[in-house]
Amino acid sequence: MADAKASERSYGASAKVLSIGIASTGIVTFGYFTVASHALDGGPGYDRVALLWSILFVIVSVIYRPIEQLLSRTIADRRARGLEGHPLRVPMLIQAGFAATFLAVALPLKDSIINGVFSGSETTYWILVGSTLAYAASYFARGWLAGHDRFGLYGLLVFVESVARFLFALAVVVGIADGENVVALGIFAAPCVSLLVVPAAFARKNADTPHDPAASIVPAVDAAIEGGPGAEAAEEAAGDLSLRRGAGFAAAVFGVMLAEQALLNGAVIAVAATAAGTVAAGLVFNALLIARAPLQLFQAIQTSLLPHLAGLEATGGHEAFKRAIAKTIGAIAIFTAAVAVMFLAAGPWIMSVLFAGGHGAYDRIGLAVVAIGMGFHLAAGTLNQAALARGHAKLAAFAWLLAAALFIAWCAASVMPDPVHRAEAGYAGGTLILVVLLTAVYRRPREESAPLSTDQLAPAAAAIAE
Repeated sequence: MADAKASERSYGASAKVLSIGIASTGIVTFGYFTVASHALDGGPGYDRVALLWSILFVIVSVIYRPIEQLLSRTIADRRARGLEGHPLRVPMLIQAGFAATFLAVALPLKDSIINGVFSGSETTYWILVGSTLAYAASYFARGWLAGHDRFGLYGLLVFVESVARFLFALAVVVGIADGENVVALGIFAAPCVSLLVVPAAFARKNADTPHDPAASIVPAVDAAIEGGPGAEAAEEAAGDLSLRRGAGFAAAVFGVMLAEQALLNGAVIAVAATAAGTVAAGLVFNALLIARAPLQLFQAIQTSLLPHLAGLEATGGHEAFKRAIAKTIGAIAIFTAAVAVMFLAAGPWIMSVLFAGGHGAYDRIGLAVVAIGMGFHLAAGTLNQAALARGHAKLAAFAWLLAAALFIAWCAASVMPDPVHRAEAGYAGGTLILVVLLTAVYRRPREESAPLSTDQLAPAAAAIAE
């Protein structure tokens, strides 16, 4: 009980610290697009930058966020059991495989992407390729930091990233630089600059990590996990990571991320491919920024939630597990109500101030609907972390993919003629369905097993040694 209470306090402190960093990041990111909109006069250049961002984050969130989640959950679980020396080879292999797959697709399609997506801009294409590769290191670092409870440095990393990106748009506004390419280049520079935080993280780990006698069995266990005799038993006992197990988890989270990006960016890309073109796509993108910025804010809570829940699940803190979910959902409900009321009262005016060319393009009811959809999305993210911590990754992925498929079908059906209204209604409806599905997954009974202590790992290590 005392351990569970201490874990709750640690989670609360971590969430608060990370919230400051992520909240600042969300504000600066929103500022980047606001400044970029004015710098490029809300014209085709801005629409192309918005499309670049949408495509980039469909890609990096889908192929790299699974590794962040995998590292976060695995390291936190091992630390809760008193283990050290967390193996990174399997996550690195999976991450490298995802990056190589991206290049294998993007390079042969270079001309098609340049002409069919970016209206002939080769520079934008190479920024997309370079940014995608740079984010591989950034997301790996995020997972490592989250798993080790280094949330202050996690927040600093993403904040430095957002500031670096913002400065490129600001340079164009004040006249230091000029043009769409400079604004877009900030998207590539941001993850590169943010990695300056990583050396500080490793320095702190080496200084703070205490010696644990149980760590002596870790090399034997890890060796078995890499394929030696007794690997299956050791993996079961230690909660460790084989390539098969890691790839299975990553594949499930891959599906979750793909579906989430379809909910956030699918409408933008779909509208851009229709006769409505990039102008309408830019309007849809701006409307969904209502959801995007708060999602970044609550990413702080969700990022710290998964390692917290994984630790509780490993040590049997089931009541604390339930309380963490209930408190998070309650906070989301209050926040959602406040945002919805704000946009219902002054949504069109807010959008006209923030975005050039936004006057008269949005109505208050539609913006409030997006705010409600944002709340459903945040709740779904929380329930998803609970499902991952309990080992229901495959079921969670199914729920996300089904909700996303229904959303895309709604957009393709063109039931509502206005693309902005169609995206607003579809987003709220899709996220509501998702909450219902994930609630069922979260309430699904977990496979009962007694929490393991480091003492219980000794027999497994001895068996491996033999």
